[in-house]
Amino acid sequence: MSSSVMEKQEIRAKQSRFHRDVISVAERAMRSIPRDLEGIIPALVFPVFFFFVTIGALQTVIEQAPGIDYKAFQLPVAIIFAVTGISRAVTLVTDIQTGYFDRLTLTPVNHLALLLGLMVADFALVVALTLPVVVLGFIVGVEFESGFAGMLVFILISGIWGLAYTGFPYAIALKTGSPAAVNSSFLLFMPFVFMTTIYLPQDQMTGWFATIVNYNPVTYLLAALRSLITDGWDWTALAKGLGAIGGVAVVSMGMAFMALSGRARRS
Repeated sequence: MSSSVMEKQEIRAKQSRFHRDVISVAERAMRSIPRDLEGIIPALVFPVFFFFVTIGALQTVIEQAPGIDYKAFQLPVAIIFAVTGISRAVTLVTDIQTGYFDRLTLTPVNHLALLLGLMVADFALVVALTLPVVVLGFIVGVEFESGFAGMLVFILISGIWGLAYTGFPYAIALKTGSPAAVNSSFLLFMPFVFMTTIYLPQDQMTGWFATIVNYNPVTYLLAALRSLITDGWDWTALAKGLGAIGGVAVVSMGMAFMALSGRARRS
């Protein structure tokens, strides 16, 4: 057998092992989700509460401007609150504190799979969390101008955003091994979400606040999600939204994988 054939077989074997490692870690993470409902239920309660309070307080005022359906305007905000910061990072901290993670790094398991498997579970959970919020939108009368396909893209973009943000709590978990630090990672998101188009359309903002909103990636994420509800298929808005998600993902995932490398070396 030639050396090139052997090399190809070895590469395929490594890829197969990597896929199995990712699936194994993801399955374990998925099984842990029912045991962590106290960390998941608030992720739905707060967005629903915020949605109804905001609509109740501002709908009459905001809808005086022509062409604004404030319920449709606020639904993406509820989605973002529901999916941002949801991760298995607390489970990872538990594994670090018990020494289980360190033992895993000493086995032949691919270190990258230890993080990617958790993220696979995160993506599934985030997508699941979007569904009740979308149903809530239908109940209050929100309709998707982009149709059923647009609703699926809406859910997919929300899931991708939730996944992109998970790099931050994982980086904190791997760096500190502290559950308190991980639980506070959502606070990193607060300045971004409140200095964006959370209450008003972008064209109604002025001054320094308008400048910050213009450079805030969450602005373009919300615009992309809103476009699927109110405008149909606005490819420019969707491209900008995906670009904003990609920028956040580069930063968050870079931090997470660097923290993973550092934790593995210390182990």
